[in-house]
Amino acid sequence: MSFRLNGVGLTHANGFAALKGITLLAEKGERIALIGPSGAGKTSLLSVLGTALEPTDGLAEVFEFDQNFWDTSAIKALRARIGTVHQSPPIPGRQRVVTAVLAGKLGQWPAWKSLASLVYPLDIPGARAALERVDLADKLFARCDELSGGQLQRVGIARVLYQQPELILADEPVSALDPALALATIRLLTADAEACGATLVASLHAVDLALGNFPRIVGVKAGRIAFDLPSERVTVPMLHELYASEGEQLPIQAHEPHFLSQAPANDAATRAKCC
Repeated sequence: MSFRLNGVGLTHANGFAALKGITLLAEKGERIALIGPSGAGKTSLLSVLGTALEPTDGLAEVFEFDQNFWDTSAIKALRARIGTVHQSPPIPGRQRVVTAVLAGKLGQWPAWKSLASLVYPLDIPGARAALERVDLADKLFARCDELSGGQLQRVGIARVLYQQPELILADEPVSALDPALALATIRLLTADAEACGATLVASLHAVDLALGNFPRIVGVKAGRIAFDLPSERVTVPMLHELYASEGEQLPIQAHEPHFLSQAPANDAATRAKCC
Protein backbone atom coordinates (compact mmCIF):
# COMPACT_ATOMS: atom_id res chain seq x y z
CA MET A 1 0.00 0.00 0.00
CA SER A 2 1.19 3.51 -0.83
CA PHE A 3 -1.49 5.41 1.03
CA ARG A 4 -4.93 5.09 2.59
CA LEU A 5 -7.29 7.93 3.43
CA ASN A 6 -10.34 7.07 5.50
CA GLY A 7 -12.95 9.75 6.04
CA VAL A 8 -10.35 12.49 5.76
CA GLY A 9 -11.49 16.06 6.24
CA LEU A 10 -9.50 19.27 6.14
CA THR A 11 -10.91 22.46 7.62
CA HIS A 12 -8.77 25.58 7.51
CA ALA A 13 -8.44 28.06 10.36
CA ASN A 14 -10.97 30.36 8.68
CA GLY A 15 -13.59 27.60 8.80
CA PHE A 16 -13.46 26.66 5.13
CA ALA A 17 -13.79 22.89 4.62
CA ALA A 18 -11.39 22.05 1.77
CA LEU A 19 -11.89 18.27 2.07
CA LYS A 20 -14.91 16.36 3.35
CA GLY A 21 -15.00 12.64 4.05
CA ILE A 22 -12.33 11.60 1.56
CA THR A 23 -11.78 7.84 1.40
CA LEU A 24 -9.12 6.74 -1.06
CA LEU A 25 -6.65 3.85 -1.29
CA ALA A 26 -3.68 3.41 -3.62
CA GLU A 27 -1.55 0.32 -3.98
CA LYS A 28 2.12 0.52 -4.86
CA GLY A 29 2.70 1.39 -8.51
CA GLU A 30 -0.75 2.80 -9.31
CA ARG A 31 -1.09 5.79 -11.63
CA ILE A 32 -4.00 8.04 -10.68
CA ALA A 33 -5.23 11.30 -12.19
CA LEU A 34 -7.21 13.76 -10.09
CA ILE A 35 -9.59 15.89 -12.13
CA GLY A 36 -12.22 18.45 -11.21
CA PRO A 37 -13.04 22.16 -11.36
CA SER A 38 -10.89 24.87 -9.82
CA GLY A 39 -11.26 24.96 -6.04
CA ALA A 40 -12.49 21.35 -5.88
CA GLY A 41 -9.85 20.33 -3.33
CA LYS A 42 -7.29 18.58 -5.56
CA THR A 43 -4.31 20.59 -4.28
CA SER A 44 -5.45 20.15 -0.68
CA LEU A 45 -5.70 16.40 -1.23
CA LEU A 46 -2.15 16.27 -2.60
CA SER A 47 -0.94 18.40 0.32
CA VAL A 48 -2.36 15.90 2.80
CA LEU A 49 -0.72 13.01 0.95
CA GLY A 50 2.59 14.90 0.93
CA THR A 51 2.30 15.68 4.70
CA ALA A 52 2.32 19.43 4.03
CA LEU A 53 -1.12 19.60 5.66
CA GLU A 54 -2.45 17.46 8.49
CA PRO A 55 -6.09 16.39 8.20
CA THR A 56 -8.52 17.70 10.80
CA ASP A 57 -10.78 14.63 10.53
CA GLY A 58 -10.38 10.98 9.64
CA LEU A 59 -7.25 8.90 9.22
CA ALA A 60 -4.43 9.44 6.72
CA GLU A 61 -1.80 6.76 6.23
CA VAL A 62 1.16 7.17 3.87
CA PHE A 63 3.28 4.04 3.58
CA GLU A 64 3.51 2.73 7.15
CA PHE A 65 2.93 6.11 8.80
CA ASP A 66 -0.37 7.63 9.91
CA GLN A 67 -0.96 11.17 11.08
CA ASN A 68 -1.00 10.10 14.75
CA PHE A 69 2.71 9.38 14.43
CA TRP A 70 3.82 12.24 12.22
CA ASP A 71 6.51 13.53 14.55
CA THR A 72 9.52 15.44 13.22
CA SER A 73 11.73 12.40 12.61
CA ALA A 74 8.92 10.39 11.01
CA ILE A 75 7.97 13.22 8.65
CA LYS A 76 11.59 13.68 7.57
CA ALA A 77 11.93 9.98 6.73
CA LEU A 78 8.57 9.97 4.99
CA ARG A 79 9.20 13.06 2.88
CA ALA A 80 12.45 11.56 1.58
CA ARG A 81 10.28 8.90 -0.08
CA ILE A 82 7.84 11.40 -1.63
CA GLY A 83 8.54 13.58 -4.66
CA THR A 84 6.33 16.59 -5.36
CA VAL A 85 5.98 18.47 -8.63
CA HIS A 86 4.43 21.89 -8.04
CA GLN A 87 2.50 23.99 -10.52
CA SER A 88 4.83 26.87 -9.61
CA PRO A 89 7.99 25.23 -8.27
CA PRO A 90 9.26 26.91 -5.06
CA ILE A 91 12.77 27.38 -6.44
CA PRO A 92 14.86 30.42 -5.43
CA GLY A 93 15.43 32.63 -8.47
CA ARG A 94 19.17 33.00 -7.85
CA GLN A 95 19.67 29.25 -7.58
CA ARG A 96 21.38 27.42 -10.44
CA VAL A 97 19.37 24.81 -12.29
CA VAL A 98 21.87 22.09 -11.41
CA THR A 99 21.45 22.83 -7.70
CA ALA A 100 17.65 22.85 -8.01
CA VAL A 101 17.72 19.38 -9.59
CA LEU A 102 20.16 17.95 -7.05
CA ALA A 103 17.89 19.20 -4.27
CA GLY A 104 15.76 16.16 -5.02
CA LYS A 105 18.22 14.05 -3.04
CA LEU A 106 18.62 16.37 -0.03
CA GLY A 107 16.27 14.28 2.09
CA GLN A 108 18.19 11.11 1.24
CA TRP A 109 21.76 12.37 1.53
CA PRO A 110 23.55 12.81 4.87
CA ALA A 111 23.66 16.37 6.18
CA TRP A 112 27.31 16.94 5.22
CA LYS A 113 26.68 15.93 1.61
CA SER A 114 23.57 18.13 1.34
CA LEU A 115 25.46 21.16 2.64
CA ALA A 116 28.48 20.47 0.44
CA SER A 117 26.28 20.18 -2.66
CA LEU A 118 24.84 23.62 -2.00
CA VAL A 119 28.37 25.03 -2.23
CA TYR A 120 29.49 22.92 -5.20
CA PRO A 121 27.18 20.50 -7.07
CA LEU A 122 28.30 16.96 -6.23
CA ASP A 123 26.55 15.05 -9.00
CA ILE A 124 26.67 17.14 -12.15
CA PRO A 125 26.34 14.10 -14.47
CA GLY A 126 23.22 12.98 -12.61
CA ALA A 127 21.62 16.41 -12.85
CA ARG A 128 22.53 16.67 -16.54
CA ALA A 129 20.98 13.26 -17.27
CA ALA A 130 17.71 14.25 -15.56
CA LEU A 131 17.60 17.55 -17.46
CA GLU A 132 18.24 15.78 -20.77
CA ARG A 133 15.02 13.82 -20.21
CA VAL A 134 13.04 17.08 -20.13
CA ASP A 135 15.08 18.67 -22.94
CA LEU A 136 16.81 21.22 -20.71
CA ALA A 137 20.41 19.96 -20.58
CA ASP A 138 21.58 23.27 -22.07
CA LYS A 139 20.22 25.08 -18.96
CA LEU A 140 22.35 23.10 -16.49
CA PHE A 141 24.18 26.13 -15.07
CA ALA A 142 21.56 28.79 -15.84
CA ARG A 143 19.98 30.76 -13.02
CA CYS A 144 16.40 29.77 -12.34
CA ASP A 145 15.16 33.35 -12.66
CA GLU A 146 16.35 33.28 -16.29
CA LEU A 147 13.86 30.52 -17.16
CA SER A 148 10.28 30.72 -18.37
CA GLY A 149 7.41 29.32 -16.32
CA GLY A 150 7.27 26.22 -18.50
CA GLN A 151 11.01 25.64 -18.17
CA LEU A 152 10.75 25.95 -14.38
CA GLN A 153 8.01 23.32 -14.37
CA ARG A 154 10.30 21.00 -16.31
CA VAL A 155 13.13 21.66 -13.84
CA GLY A 156 10.75 20.60 -11.07
CA ILE A 157 9.99 17.41 -12.99
CA ALA A 158 13.72 16.77 -13.56
CA ARG A 159 14.26 17.10 -9.80
CA VAL A 160 11.68 14.39 -9.12
CA LEU A 161 13.14 12.16 -11.85
CA TYR A 162 16.54 12.56 -10.18
CA GLN A 163 15.09 11.88 -6.72
CA GLN A 164 13.41 8.60 -7.78
CA PRO A 165 10.81 8.64 -4.98
CA GLU A 166 8.35 5.89 -4.14
CA LEU A 167 5.37 8.26 -4.32
CA ILE A 168 5.14 11.09 -6.89
CA LEU A 169 2.60 13.86 -6.31
CA ALA A 170 2.18 16.21 -9.26
CA ASP A 171 0.00 19.31 -8.94
CA GLU A 172 -0.85 20.67 -12.41
CA PRO A 173 2.69 19.76 -13.56
CA VAL A 174 2.25 20.84 -17.21
CA SER A 175 -0.06 23.85 -16.93
CA ALA A 176 2.55 26.19 -18.46
CA LEU A 177 3.48 23.91 -21.39
CA ASP A 178 2.13 23.83 -24.93
CA PRO A 179 -0.08 20.82 -25.83
CA ALA A 180 2.62 18.75 -27.54
CA LEU A 181 5.18 19.28 -24.77
CA ALA A 182 2.56 18.72 -22.08
CA LEU A 183 1.65 15.35 -23.58
CA ALA A 184 5.30 14.31 -23.90
CA THR A 185 6.01 15.37 -20.32
CA ILE A 186 3.02 13.49 -18.88
CA ARG A 187 4.09 10.40 -20.81
CA LEU A 188 7.60 10.79 -19.40
CA LEU A 189 6.25 11.00 -15.83
CA THR A 190 3.96 8.00 -16.22
CA ALA A 191 6.62 5.89 -17.95
CA ASP A 192 9.20 6.71 -15.29
CA ALA A 193 6.77 5.87 -12.48
CA GLU A 194 5.90 2.57 -14.15
CA ALA A 195 9.56 1.68 -14.73
CA CYS A 196 10.48 2.44 -11.10
CA GLY A 197 7.38 0.90 -9.55
CA ALA A 198 6.46 4.27 -8.04
CA THR A 199 2.93 5.42 -7.30
CA LEU A 200 1.94 8.53 -9.26
CA VAL A 201 -0.93 10.85 -8.36
CA ALA A 202 -1.32 13.83 -10.68
CA SER A 203 -3.82 16.67 -10.57
CA LEU A 204 -4.57 17.68 -14.16
CA HIS A 205 -6.67 20.50 -15.59
CA ALA A 206 -6.99 18.93 -19.05
CA VAL A 207 -9.32 15.94 -18.93
CA ASP A 208 -8.03 14.50 -22.20
CA LEU A 209 -4.51 14.26 -20.72
CA ALA A 210 -5.94 12.40 -17.75
CA LEU A 211 -8.13 10.00 -19.74
CA GLY A 212 -5.44 9.25 -22.30
CA ASN A 213 -2.56 8.56 -19.92
CA PHE A 214 -3.87 7.31 -16.57
CA PRO A 215 -5.66 4.01 -15.97
CA ARG A 216 -7.50 5.35 -12.90
CA ILE A 217 -9.42 8.62 -12.71
CA VAL A 218 -10.63 10.25 -9.50
CA GLY A 219 -13.10 13.09 -9.93
CA VAL A 220 -13.08 15.67 -7.12
CA LYS A 221 -15.83 18.24 -6.57
CA ALA A 222 -16.54 20.54 -3.62
CA GLY A 223 -14.04 18.71 -1.43
CA ARG A 224 -15.53 15.27 -2.03
CA ILE A 225 -14.82 12.38 -4.38
CA ALA A 226 -17.42 12.42 -7.14
CA PHE A 227 -16.21 9.18 -8.75
CA ASP A 228 -13.23 6.82 -8.70
CA LEU A 229 -13.18 4.73 -11.87
CA PRO A 230 -10.99 3.10 -14.51
CA SER A 231 -10.49 5.64 -17.30
CA GLU A 232 -12.52 3.60 -19.82
CA ARG A 233 -15.58 3.83 -17.55
CA VAL A 234 -15.56 7.63 -17.28
CA THR A 235 -18.33 8.99 -19.49
CA VAL A 236 -18.81 12.39 -21.06
CA PRO A 237 -21.99 13.03 -19.01
CA MET A 238 -19.98 12.33 -15.84
CA LEU A 239 -17.41 14.89 -16.92
CA HIS A 240 -20.04 17.51 -17.70
CA GLU A 241 -21.60 16.99 -14.29
CA LEU A 242 -18.18 17.27 -12.63
CA TYR A 243 -17.39 20.54 -14.43
CA ALA A 244 -20.93 21.98 -14.41
CA SER A 245 -19.76 25.06 -12.51
CA GLU A 246 -17.32 25.94 -15.29
CA GLY A 247 -19.79 26.01 -18.19
CA GLU A 248 -20.61 23.63 -21.00
CA GLN A 249 -17.14 23.15 -22.46
CA LEU A 250 -14.75 20.73 -20.81
CA PRO A 251 -11.14 21.77 -20.17
CA ILE A 252 -8.96 20.06 -22.77
CA GLN A 253 -5.33 20.31 -23.85
CA ALA A 254 -5.35 18.91 -27.39
CA HIS A 255 -6.72 20.67 -30.44
CA GLU A 256 -8.68 17.52 -31.27
CA PRO A 257 -9.84 15.88 -28.04
CA HIS A 258 -9.95 12.35 -29.42
CA PHE A 259 -9.87 10.77 -25.96
CA LEU A 260 -13.10 12.55 -25.12
CA SER A 261 -14.73 11.65 -28.41
CA GLN A 262 -13.96 7.99 -27.65
CA ALA A 263 -15.32 8.21 -24.09
CA PRO A 264 -18.72 6.58 -23.58
CA ALA A 265 -21.67 8.92 -23.90
CA ASN A 266 -25.41 8.45 -23.57
CA ASP A 267 -26.03 9.54 -27.15
CA ALA A 268 -24.41 11.20 -30.15
CA ALA A 269 -25.75 14.63 -29.18
CA THR A 270 -24.11 14.46 -25.76
CA ARG A 271 -20.83 13.35 -27.32
CA ALA A 272 -20.86 16.24 -29.79
CA LYS A 273 -21.55 18.70 -27.00
CA CYS A 274 -18.33 17.75 -25.16
CA CYS A 275 -16.27 19.94 -27.48
